[in-house]
Amino acid sequence: MPNVQVVDMQGKNVGSVDLAESIFGIEPNAAVMHQMVVSYLANQRQGTQSALTRSEVSGGGRKPWRQKGTGRARQGSTRAPQWYHGGVVFAPKPRDYRFSVNKKVKRLAMKSALSSKAQAEEIIVIDSITFDEIKTAKAAAMLKAVGSEKKALIVLPEVDEKAIKSARNIPGVKTAQVNEMNVYDILNADKLIIAKDALTKIEEVYA
Repeated sequence: MPNVQVVDMQGKNVGSVDLAESIFGIEPNAAVMHQMVVSYLANQRQGTQSALTRSEVSGGGRKPWRQKGTGRARQGSTRAPQWYHGGVVFAPKPRDYRFSVNKKVKRLAMKSALSSKAQAEEIIVIDSITFDEIKTAKAAAMLKAVGSEKKALIVLPEVDEKAIKSARNIPGVKTAQVNEMNVYDILNADKLIIAKDALTKIEEVYA
């Protein structure tokens, strides 16, 4: 059973906690994690790209010159793709890039991502993450104290406006509640920082 140290916001060791073997101790499945990352990135796409085909641009109603005898290449319309202001060949049109992943795969991918972080010793458990005011400097000091000065995902047990707003201006740092975590953000972070209460919720949700 994986075991990690529990620290406070000043980085002082205040104990240890055992991580659930079924969530943090499985063999990571790279295939399902890849599937979830692709799904997440696809779902972020707006799909609003659009261009006009030759049938949609204005003009081009008459043949620019006669078919034969001019010495020039034959042309049927000034709105063909090779002309200025012509239409676009295979023009992109608005589309939905989203695709769904079934629930069992999502659960396995999440457990795999958490287990991979545990195996890499990139999980930091903090006994309590609380801010008495919105202060970016305080959030930065906490990250430095616990040894996370690069990309980090801070997992909170519930919505905490002070904590969220204190961390949101720090480059590479994201916050999420347990029900908002996704595989992409977990794998993309150098450190996964979990409040102890949030850890309990994770084990309840994915048990």
